[in-house]
Amino acid sequence: MNQWLQQIPLSVLYVLVFLFGLCIGSFLNVCICRLPEGESIVSPGSRCPKCGHCLSWWENVPVVSFLVLRGRCSECGEPISFQYPLVELLTGFISLFLIRRFGLSWPFIVYFCFSCSMIVVTFIDLAHRIIPDAISLPGILAGFACSFLVPEISWTDSLAGILIGGGLLYIVTWGYYLVTKRVGMGGGDIKLLAMIGAFLGWRAIPFVIFISALTGSVIGVIFILIKGAGRNYQIPFGPFLAVAAEIQLFFGEDILSLYHHLFSFQS
Repeated sequence: MNQWLQQIPLSVLYVLVFLFGLCIGSFLNVCICRLPEGESIVSPGSRCPKCGHCLSWWENVPVVSFLVLRGRCSECGEPISFQYPLVELLTGFISLFLIRRFGLSWPFIVYFCFSCSMIVVTFIDLAHRIIPDAISLPGILAGFACSFLVPEISWTDSLAGILIGGGLLYIVTWGYYLVTKRVGMGGGDIKLLAMIGAFLGWRAIPFVIFISALTGSVIGVIFILIKGAGRNYQIPFGPFLAVAAEIQLFFGEDILSLYHHLFSFQS
C-alpha cells in the first residue's frame, strides 16, 4: 500500500487530497447547521434550509453546485448562504496544507480531524454563541488518544495540555467574575481550550491564549467603534481560540524560531 502511494505524483496527490477536503467540508456544513438544533447529522439527506427541498446529487457537489445554481435554491429561489462554499474551500485548503507538511501519515489524519473540528466550532459559535459539548468533550478524549499516534506530542504533553488549558481558562474566567460580577467566557471556551491542549500539547497553550486574546481584543474594539456597541458587549471567543490553534499548528515552530533568533540577536 505504501509503495503504491509513493508512486502517485505529488501533483495528483495534492489534487486528490484537495477534492477530499472539499467533500469533507460539505459534511462539515451539515454538522454546522444541525448540531446546534440537536438534529441527526446522518439523516435525512441534505436539504434547503428555507423550503426543505431535498437536494439531488448534482445540487450537492462542493462549490460547483453553488456556482451552477448561482447561489440560489433550485426549488424556491432563496439565496444560499456563502458559508457553504466558504467552509468547503477552507477545508480543502487546510487538507492541502496538511498533506504538504506531514505527507500521508498519522499526523495528517489526526490534525485534519482536529482542524475540521475547529472549523465546525468556529461557525457554530459565530452563529449561535455556543460550543457544542458533542465536539469538545469527545475531542478531549480523542486528542489524548491521538497523542499515541503523533510523535510530536507525548501522552504526558497531551494530558498536561488538557489540565493546563482547561485550568488556566477556568481560573481567568472565575477571576473575571470575582472582579466584575459578570460572566465572561463560558464553559464551552474552557472545554475547547482543554481540547486544543489535548491535541497540541501544553506548550501550545500560552501561545494560543495570547494570540486569541490579542486578536479578540482588536476585533472587539473595531466592532465597538464600527457598530457602536457598548464595552460590555460580548463577542464569541471560540473562533479566536480555534484560529490561534491553527496558527500554532501551522506556524508555531516558525514563530518560536523567529522569536529565539530575535532574542539572541538583541542579547
